[in-house]
Amino acid sequence: MQTKNGYNTYSKKAALSIDSIVEQYGYLVKKIAYHLLARLPDSVDIDDLTQAGMMGLIEAYKRFESTKGASFETYAGIRIRGSIMDEVRKTDWAPRSVRRNGRAVTNAIKELEAKLGREVSDMEVATHMSISMGEYHEMIHSSMSTQLFSYEEMLDSDTNNLEYIDSECENAPYSLVEKSGFQSQLVNEIDTLPEREKLVLSLYYNEELNLKEIGAVLGVSESRVSQIHSQAAMRLRARLSDWRD
Repeated sequence: MQTKNGYNTYSKKAALSIDSIVEQYGYLVKKIAYHLLARLPDSVDIDDLTQAGMMGLIEAYKRFESTKGASFETYAGIRIRGSIMDEVRKTDWAPRSVRRNGRAVTNAIKELEAKLGREVSDMEVATHMSISMGEYHEMIHSSMSTQLFSYEEMLDSDTNNLEYIDSECENAPYSLVEKSGFQSQLVNEIDTLPEREKLVLSLYYNEELNLKEIGAVLGVSESRVSQIHSQAAMRLRARLSDWRD
């Protein structure tokens, strides 16, 4: 009976703690969910992303150890993103045509940049593929929501955060080296992007502005920011294709 009562008391305390964590950091879940929603198709519901993010927040609360060095908010942000990404991956909404188009754009960018020895414009890629600019932008927009997540996971260059998560895995040493190598290459490739593309990525990932806010900074429409973002991401995907193959 004492054990049972003790367990009930513990459960109530844990529930109260979780409730307080959700209340205190619920804003972080919504912020990350809306940030990711901008690059997902209209069929994705914000409530589904938020629910998945909340599960990530609770998981962060259960696993967090302050002795690891990272702050709870930093660690929770990583867990929340991961939980939302897992939810999107499980839905696997994209038809084969979307994935096929994404590969076609990636290959076109890779071929042109290898041939010309420089970064290529979206107009040049569209011309190379014999499609209109409208068709090209539609292709990269629809395909990026299925392909960029792996890169977004790596854009955080804080090795301590990666080590914090990887320390829970059996393959932690190998995984950390692999991620660090990818990170280094990714940072190098981002640095060689056209200035506007580099700025959009910086404002989106580092400053965590949404597309509308970035548009206000650059003086362009939200849809144009989306195009620039997608073009930058596809360019990175082409340049980093060896890491996927």
